[in-house]
Amino acid sequence: MSRFAGVMRIGELSRATGVSTRALRYYEEQGLLVGERLANGYRDYPAEAVETVRFIQDLYSAGLPSDVVRDVLPCAQGERPTGDCAALLARAEQVRQALREQEERIAQRRRTLEQFLEAGSVTPPRR
Repeated sequence: MSRFAGVMRIGELSRATGVSTRALRYYEEQGLLVGERLANGYRDYPAEAVETVRFIQDLYSAGLPSDVVRDVLPCAQGERPTGDCAALLARAEQVRQALREQEERIAQRRRTLEQFLEAGSVTPPRR
């Protein structure tokens, strides 16, 4: 694991989460992840950072932008959100609606592809 119980370097956090060190540095730049910067330039992270990174990944996968993730993140850590709760909820609802619309477009594309495949063989275009 790591040198000290409950503390890991960025490479260890990367291996534990499957997230690149570059992405972890980006999360830190965005204020999503907090690591202790040592005198030698290395970063140390607490063991809880593994769950924080996984939660960030889930929120990104859901289509939430960094600014919304930054506002939601404290809720996952048992803290009060820093932004306006009503605005945050409204933004999350917008993202959810956009995801629904995207899912509908993908479903339509899948139906079109399935119709094409069910039609059988296709004659190649003439040259």
